[in-house]
Amino acid sequence: MANVTVIGAQWGDEGKGKIVDWLASRADAVVRFQGGHNAGHTLVIDGEVYKLSLLPSGIVSGTMSMIGNGVVLDPWALREEVQKLEGQGVAINDDNLAIADNCPLILSVHRDLDALRETAAGKGKIGTTGRGIGPAYEDKVGRRAIRVCDLAHLDRLEPQLDRLCAHHDALRAGFDQPPVDREAILAELADVADFVLRFAQPVWKRLKKVRKAGAKILFEGAQGVLLDVDHGTYPFVTSSNTVSGTAASGSGLGPNAIGFVLGIVKAYTTRVGSGPFPTELDDEIGQRLGERGHEFGTVTGRQRRVGWFDAVLVRQTCSISGVTGIALTKIDVLDGLETVKICTGYRLRGNVIDYLPTHSADQAEVEPIYEEMEGWSESTVGARSYVDLPANAIKYIQRVQELIETPVSLVSTSPERDDTILMKDPFED
Repeated sequence: MANVTVIGAQWGDEGKGKIVDWLASRADAVVRFQGGHNAGHTLVIDGEVYKLSLLPSGIVSGTMSMIGNGVVLDPWALREEVQKLEGQGVAINDDNLAIADNCPLILSVHRDLDALRETAAGKGKIGTTGRGIGPAYEDKVGRRAIRVCDLAHLDRLEPQLDRLCAHHDALRAGFDQPPVDREAILAELADVADFVLRFAQPVWKRLKKVRKAGAKILFEGAQGVLLDVDHGTYPFVTSSNTVSGTAASGSGLGPNAIGFVLGIVKAYTTRVGSGPFPTELDDEIGQRLGERGHEFGTVTGRQRRVGWFDAVLVRQTCSISGVTGIALTKIDVLDGLETVKICTGYRLRGNVIDYLPTHSADQAEVEPIYEEMEGWSESTVGARSYVDLPANAIKYIQRVQELIETPVSLVSTSPERDDTILMKDPFED
């Protein structure tokens, strides 16, 4: 049996939570390998809604869940999320949750800096969630991060605090803010240390043991490839690499463990925050898709921008991330439209191109070239077999996979876990 790596193949919010939960019930371990608690997943199981932002989706089904070293961890957000899920009857303990002891921590100074920068940026706002993700990654790369393992040695934290404060005090002075309160940071860490250390361990070692036993591992990505710090719509991106290759470095297993790469793709396109969006709709159809798709961020509650399916973008992300097959979600949101459109190329200053250019000015100027197809009046909601889909919905799915040059492995027809059509089992070799 193969391992499976799940990534978002658009700008995030593609419905990864449901797909990962569906796959997690058939896996032996689920691993988050990048991002932070700015990534939101909504699971609907037997009518019960679970909202996750940091914990791997497998935790709800009782699957062994791990947070890898590629994640930046807000320990207070973790504690709050664990307590909330426990209140919904989910059992969470050190048998089914492990946290990499080399995870960098998100501190209050990171949240402060995130907010100060966005407020001062004016028209240059990136549209961050304000949760300190970017500044935490900066401190990781700058070698001044406080990590999970440091929570067991708070009495030896002074050298790290010296490096951290030397950097942040200078930045805060530029915003007319007082220096970092070192004692407050120590007190905050002391308050949460025991809770986090319950779950802390060398995740790479645990994963090695799990893999050696022949277990099926599911690697769970956050956000989407178009938000990748290298390959996304820079600078309107997240602060980590969201491509499938990060599963190796962000978990401690080698690249040969990644297995089947499943790209989650919405049957239309959405994005949250600022940045280019070639197929964005500012009309009644866009409003309808947004309302029917409940397009509000799980973490922020912000309304998502909505547009037609962009095959150019998805073909590009599938290539960059080595996607083996896609899971097409929210096909039911297109029910009832007389016609549906797919973007097949762009015009840029009179030239036709088949990729999204790298520079943000060029990205903002591309004009979508559309192919129009007949819609379908029948409902796709809850369909669990390909033959249950309307003929025109099938034609739409087939055209999508032709244009993105990647086969469709699954189709999701509602938020419910079991409303899923399986064409190719990602866990099969």
